[in-house]
Amino acid sequence: MSPGSKKLFNVILLGLSFMFMFTAFQTCGNIAQTVITNLNSTDFHGSGYTSMSIIYGVFSASNLISPSVVAVVGPQLSMVISGVFYSLYIAVFIQPTTWAFYTASVFIGIAAAVLWTAQGNCLTVNSDENTIGRNSGVFWALLQSSLFFGNLYIYFAWQGKTHISESDRRTVFIALTVISLVGTVLFFLIRKQEDTKTPGEEDSANEILGDSSSAQNRLARAVAAFKKSIKLSFTKEILLLSVTTAYTGLELTFFSGVYGTCIGAVNRFGSEEKSLIGLSGIFIGLGEILGGGIFGLLSKSTRFGRNPVVMLGIVVHFVAFYLIFFNMPNDAPIAPMEGTDDVAYMVPSKEVAIFCSFLLGLGDSCFNTQLLSILGFLYSEDSAPAFAIFKFVQSICAAVAYFYSNYFLLQWQLLIMVVVGFFGTITFFIVEWEAAAALTARGSDYSSI
Repeated sequence: MSPGSKKLFNVILLGLSFMFMFTAFQTCGNIAQTVITNLNSTDFHGSGYTSMSIIYGVFSASNLISPSVVAVVGPQLSMVISGVFYSLYIAVFIQPTTWAFYTASVFIGIAAAVLWTAQGNCLTVNSDENTIGRNSGVFWALLQSSLFFGNLYIYFAWQGKTHISESDRRTVFIALTVISLVGTVLFFLIRKQEDTKTPGEEDSANEILGDSSSAQNRLARAVAAFKKSIKLSFTKEILLLSVTTAYTGLELTFFSGVYGTCIGAVNRFGSEEKSLIGLSGIFIGLGEILGGGIFGLLSKSTRFGRNPVVMLGIVVHFVAFYLIFFNMPNDAPIAPMEGTDDVAYMVPSKEVAIFCSFLLGLGDSCFNTQLLSILGFLYSEDSAPAFAIFKFVQSICAAVAYFYSNYFLLQWQLLIMVVVGFFGTITFFIVEWEAAAALTARGSDYSSI
């Protein structure tokens, strides 16, 4: 197998590992609030929104140290350990208690920071400036396939149910825990740790390999990775891309947690309201897969770089927000267990609701594939710190969004995303134009990125 084929194989295997893990986790996030509101136990007083806010808050803070952790432990083992914590979080729902629920939320926040920093490093090491666009798209399409499989099960298993029983809950979360563990095991099949460049690496691969057993060397690499993260945080490109990244955090919260809750709260959807949560997740996944596949596999044929894809993403999202505003009741995100009988500006339509799910997924893939691509292109030598900063900004905005989702009506949540999305698109354009100018100055073909 040629070096190029081995790298593509690693990217595909990375995507498959994440597909299994996030089949479990994203499905868990999509149904968590609905499951919690259906718990009969008076001893449990947790909130799905609060849990996700804790996860993303801890996730954000942990990104400050995650490059150092990956530098010491190595990307492969970092992903394996993180996968175990993801599985434990999902397992809590089998027999939930408030203290275990929130404790697991803290630990998975730490694990998520390490996981995504290691993922960014692994993706970048297995790519170059000519393949980063393709590999980002391939990885994203495989990752988001997770939305399809898990939610397909939810759709059929919860068909016609207006209440989620204890047996229903246990069956779903035992299955999701096993699926998450399968993805964790697959990380072992990715190229060995010593074959992968480590974050904060200053020396040649041979020099690193020769001193890899030295504790002093590991400490030096950890400190170097932390210093690089701080230094990169204040560069012009990172500051501009942070606005775009902030938007992806807000809309991630909306499509992965809030929108499914809104659909499940609309009483006018009848006995299908709970199963529609699963169908919504399926169509979000289809949008993500379509976007990742098209913008990844066809990335080498575009002559205009990343900006048209990001422009498509914001237009698609604005259309989705407009339709959701007209279709969904304003109090849907914060409705009680009994749901809401309110009507927005039209009688709630299942077809419009599911179409908006597809648009949310498609728009999200536009932004994330291009952010992964431009970060891998601009910071090929500093991939772990760059991806850690990306996840730091994204996760802190997701945490804020999950927090205000407990209180804000739908219209205000949509307005916040419209404003941040508009400015995030502008700042991405500026960075991309500068990247194009730098590439042209080097004599490279801009259409290859």
